[in-house]
Amino acid sequence: MKKYITIIIVGMTFSIVKAQETTSEDALRYAVENLTGSARYKGMGGAFGAVGGDLSALNQNPAGSLFFNNNYATVTASINNSKNSSLYNGTRTKDNDISLDLNQAGVVFIFNDASGKTDWKKIAVAFNYENTNNFNNSIFSAGTNNYNSIGNYFVNQANANGGIPLELLTTQPGETFYELYDYLGTLPDSNYPNVSGFQAQQAFLGYSAYLFDSTSPNSYSSNVPSANYSQQNYYTSTGYNGKIIGNFATQYKDILFLGVNINAHFTDYMRTTSLREQNDGQAANGVSYIRFDNQLHTYGSGFSFNLGAIVKIVPHFRVGLAYESPTWYRLTDELAQYVESDYSTNSVSSTYVADPDIINVYAPYKIQTPSKWTGSMAYIFGKKGIVSLDVSTKDYSTTRFKPKNEYPYAGLNQYLNNNLNNAVEVRVGGEYKIKQVSLRGGYHFDQSPYKVDQTFGDLTGYSAGVGYSFGENKIDLAYSYEHRNMNQALISSGMPDPARTGRYNNNIVISYSINF
Repeated sequence: MKKYITIIIVGMTFSIVKAQETTSEDALRYAVENLTGSARYKGMGGAFGAVGGDLSALNQNPAGSLFFNNNYATVTASINNSKNSSLYNGTRTKDNDISLDLNQAGVVFIFNDASGKTDWKKIAVAFNYENTNNFNNSIFSAGTNNYNSIGNYFVNQANANGGIPLELLTTQPGETFYELYDYLGTLPDSNYPNVSGFQAQQAFLGYSAYLFDSTSPNSYSSNVPSANYSQQNYYTSTGYNGKIIGNFATQYKDILFLGVNINAHFTDYMRTTSLREQNDGQAANGVSYIRFDNQLHTYGSGFSFNLGAIVKIVPHFRVGLAYESPTWYRLTDELAQYVESDYSTNSVSSTYVADPDIINVYAPYKIQTPSKWTGSMAYIFGKKGIVSLDVSTKDYSTTRFKPKNEYPYAGLNQYLNNNLNNAVEVRVGGEYKIKQVSLRGGYHFDQSPYKVDQTFGDLTGYSAGVGYSFGENKIDLAYSYEHRNMNQALISSGMPDPARTGRYNNNIVISYSINF
């Protein structure tokens, strides 16, 4: 048995370590797109691939900038409400989050050739910013687990790959808790070539909080008694994905429209989880309470491009084809952790805290998201209205972490390849004009990226909108609703019991546009 450890360090310290645990959730955070943009774009369900004439439509097809008649600018704000219903071991809980965003801002410049000397009649140059994903979200899950304790996670980490050597989990004379935790994050090294730094840190936190003990120098067993475990998980996330688009497009006669986007991406994501457990065990010796907190901060930037073409088959009917390249992200993770437990000896309970007060800064890594193809068609009823359809396909199995053949990404990439699939996205939209008023509606379906969609289900969305033209200026308003079911693992190992979460997004968007 080991001694009680108290950790008190003033001020947060940064530690450079090698690699942390990554999951498919981290990849899909950037690979799965959200329907965002101007109010007109949202109101028609984002079905703008062959319509154009909206700055957010550049996301679907960069040739769409040629359907502006004048220089044009739009700015958009939105109110987002995410409601989550979680079912965990028969207990249902609810939570919600509300946020306000400056969602979009952009401008397009139109250059017409009035000389009649060339068949290339128009050039468009546009710049647009979009908040492509709002990460603000809150989920609360709670229930009773009759079999699996949070403590299993720490025991699994300690016993993984032949077991973490016991000497790595015990401070030596003159060595502080902070110094050992910091060193463990730098593994593997020449002394311990087969020890994962992340696993060693997790094992050290669990050992220091008395969640398990050694049965031999490389083998460990839990100090958590068999019982019914009352568990609660508090999950909050904040942040965004942003994209700046530089667009160039040109028109051949009144038939062919060609465009290209160069896109700069940037992201800032913060996730905080607090997983807590109280058991009803009456054992005189053992753990009765566990708290495990994690705060993950991911930030970085990326690059992508789009190519697109729109063809007027007849004056009122258009078809479009667009290609969106993978987005190549370079990201950095920072992680802070805290473990607390109540442990009883001869029915006398003491509180044990393992708080290294360190922010682990992990080596940068790369994610490559899948490419996307979109086919579109639109019928224009003169000046009365539009009906449009977009169908996209994206092969999520090509999502990759890089360096792709190195630890810890090789196994994860194989998992993505085996479990993700080619997915189809469908967008349908319509607009009808009554003098200065425009009425809009849309439908959006996004197929699950998984072969078996229980983990991350299909998304279904509906939208409606209205616009009013003041002549040179316009104001647009839209409401959208989306729903998706998914499984949320409370922890990565030792507890194979996910919470089944239904997410309901309600979004109100308002845009103001001017011709100049």
